[in-house]
Amino acid sequence: MKTSISVVCFKSKTLANGENPLMLQVSKDGKRKYKSLGISVNQNQWDFKKNKPKPTCPDGEYLQQIILNKVTELQKQVLYFNADNKHFSINNILRDNHKVIEKTVGEFYKELIHDFEKNNKTGNRLIYKGSLNSIKTFAKGKTNFLFSDIDIQWLTKYEKWLRSKGNKETTISLLFRTLRSAYNKAIESKCATNTNYPFNEFKISKFNTKTNKRAITKAEIQKIIKVNLCKEKESVQFARDIFIFSYLCSGINFTDIANLQPENISINQMRYIRQKTGKKINVLLIPDAVKIIQKYSGATEKTGYIFPILDKRIHKTAQQKRNRIHKVLGHTGKGLKRIAELCKIKTNLTTYVARHSFATVLKNSGVNIALISEALGHSELSTTQIYLDSFENKQFNEAMKHLL
Repeated sequence: MKTSISVVCFKSKTLANGENPLMLQVSKDGKRKYKSLGISVNQNQWDFKKNKPKPTCPDGEYLQQIILNKVTELQKQVLYFNADNKHFSINNILRDNHKVIEKTVGEFYKELIHDFEKNNKTGNRLIYKGSLNSIKTFAKGKTNFLFSDIDIQWLTKYEKWLRSKGNKETTISLLFRTLRSAYNKAIESKCATNTNYPFNEFKISKFNTKTNKRAITKAEIQKIIKVNLCKEKESVQFARDIFIFSYLCSGINFTDIANLQPENISINQMRYIRQKTGKKINVLLIPDAVKIIQKYSGATEKTGYIFPILDKRIHKTAQQKRNRIHKVLGHTGKGLKRIAELCKIKTNLTTYVARHSFATVLKNSGVNIALISEALGHSELSTTQIYLDSFENKQFNEAMKHLL
């Protein structure tokens, strides 16, 4: 549809100087918006049929020049959009020159994904890529719409569509949080406006993301430690070592285990930066955990890592590391499934169960919940932040004795 640009005098509004404001009027796709020119005129000196100052207007030539310059500027902007076959809105046209032009959802997402890949942020790249693919499927293959086109109605339809596809609550929450994050980044980058920002009304917090309890008892932990695996595959024995190490070391997750290097170990302490949150973690190494580390000391000299998951000679890029971790995690999961069968544990045994069991056992032993949250490296609850620099306190080291 043709874009129309003109200047009108608002008779309905009278300023303090007794004059009426001159407004830019832009019409496109059946919509019309106005923006002040910052100048005014007495309505008696304005020709409402021709939308320009009357010949008798004292400042007619001055006003006409300002009007002509602004209208010409906006018309050039429209020609630019049309020449490049770019989708644009009225907001794009009315935006000041120092602001960046709005980009489509697809364009902005692809730029984000490219930046994540360039900076080796493979985790973020996959999350945003998954979000874009989901949006693209929902929109029937189209992503050439603007963030300003995403309103409450759009979000509601997207939610219903996701549920119809059988997505779990946690998945839906992640997709919406990623979309909101992309929207916010687009606003910060001046690639979108916050005029019709929908997430002030559409609350993502409504999604139930509570994780079902997956902890096992201390007695079941002992079963895993004592079960005879001599006749089992090496991968099964490795799975047990990783599970128990995670349990004994504040529920350290698999990715952080994979990235552990000799410099992270110091006598009876393990210090590392959690990959997911970037938080510094300091863990007391009890004797049983040290034994597991020593078991793999031979491989450490060759690979440069504590455990035989990554190898500095082979896995050099972030993507190579991620692919390797994903592969070994799969084998570890199969090993834990076999261990669960041997120990007759009904819970679906995963590396996450070790993390959750660590927290639950300490909680049941009367350990302060804030300390447990700190040990896990959580960053969601503001009430745990004051404990982030207190890992070496006696209360927590004493608490570690409750694990076995």
